[in-house]
Amino acid sequence: MCKTRNWKTAVSLAVWLSAVLLVTACRSQSPMLSAPVTGYNHTSAAINRFSVNGAGGPNLGPHQGGGKQSCCGVVPRYWVPGLRAVVEWEKDPDPYSYGKWPERPYSDAWNKRMAREKQRYSRHKAIVEIPWYSVAGTLKVHFLPCNQVRVSADNIKVMDPRYPYSYPMKMEEPEVC
Repeated sequence: MCKTRNWKTAVSLAVWLSAVLLVTACRSQSPMLSAPVTGYNHTSAAINRFSVNGAGGPNLGPHQGGGKQSCCGVVPRYWVPGLRAVVEWEKDPDPYSYGKWPERPYSDAWNKRMAREKQRYSRHKAIVEIPWYSVAGTLKVHFLPCNQVRVSADNIKVMDPRYPYSYPMKMEEPEVC
């Protein structure tokens, strides 16, 4: 009889604890969500690397983007006024130049030339507003001419008319910014 009572007590306690954990789990929602990072390069330069709020994104060739994602940035579950992103990136103004070099790829001469070429890369940083969203989603970074960037954090596809930006992949780049 005593063994039966202990077994019933243990089962009752387990059921009660499971119910409590289930209720508290449903009530607790993190104010922040994990978000993949992707980019769209609307320029003729290459974006060698970039980050948004410290989360790295994929490298982007000229006029490319949207195909690769990196994990993960963080966004608020619900949009708040004044929401901003810090974007940092490195840009190669002549991404295909190495294809015209006479040096054998990865030879000492080629590596020296590449080191000189990398000195032409530029590094940038911008703080930009993130437009309103109803459902948090992917952090999408748009690289525009004249070192301008835009960021969205919604769950809307880029080609959807509701998406906050509508830039062509190949944008005209002015001689002087």
